[in-house]
Amino acid sequence: MNPLSLADHGPVIPVIVLQRVADAVPLAEALLAGGVKVLEVTLRTPVALACMEAIARSVPDAILGAGTVRSAADARAARDAGCAFAVSPGYTAALGAACRELALPLLPGVATASELMTAQADGYDFLKFFPASAAGGIPLLKALAGPFPDVAFCPTGGLTPDNAGQYLALPNVRVCGGSWLSPQDAMASGDWARITRLARETAALRS
Repeated sequence: MNPLSLADHGPVIPVIVLQRVADAVPLAEALLAGGVKVLEVTLRTPVALACMEAIARSVPDAILGAGTVRSAADARAARDAGCAFAVSPGYTAALGAACRELALPLLPGVATASELMTAQADGYDFLKFFPASAAGGIPLLKALAGPFPDVAFCPTGGLTPDNAGQYLALPNVRVCGGSWLSPQDAMASGDWARITRLARETAALRS
C-alpha cells in the first residue's frame, strides 16, 4: 500500500487513544458508519495492541494503522496485531529500515526542513507534520511548499474542526489527523451515535 492512498478515503484520519479493549470495536464501527474508514490507534496505552487486534479481527472494512510507532519493536508489534500501516511522531533511519523490512507502510513524522530531507532521502514523500500547530502550523507548511513542491503532508497536533479546513485548503496537505473524532467522554459513556455524527461532519471540511 502506498501511504498516500490513505488520503483517498476522506479528509481526516482520527488519532485514537483507547483506554478499554471493550471500546475498540464499537468505536471503529461508529467511525465507519460515519464514513471514516482509516483509523490510527496510538500505542499510548497498555491495551493499545489488544484494541488493534480486536478491530482487525472484527471490523475488516477498516483500514487500521498504528500511531506513536517509535521503534522496530513497535512496528513489528503493530504488524502482528493486524495493522496495515504505521505512523510515527518523528523519523529515524532505523525505523524506516524496520518498516521496509516488515513491508509495513510508514507515515513518518517531521517538524523541520532537515527532518523532511532525512525522511525524503529514505524514500518518503508523504509525511506527517507533527506537532502541527506548535511547530509552525499553516505558515510553515506554506513556506515548505517552495523548496519541497514534491512533498505532501498530513498535519496532526492541535487541529480542530474549526481550523482543519484551513489546513486542508493548502495544496501540499492531502489529509489531516485529529483526535476530536474520538472524544474520551463519548467513549466513556458509550455515545457511539455522537462519534458517528462527528465522523459524518468531517466530509464538509474539504470543499
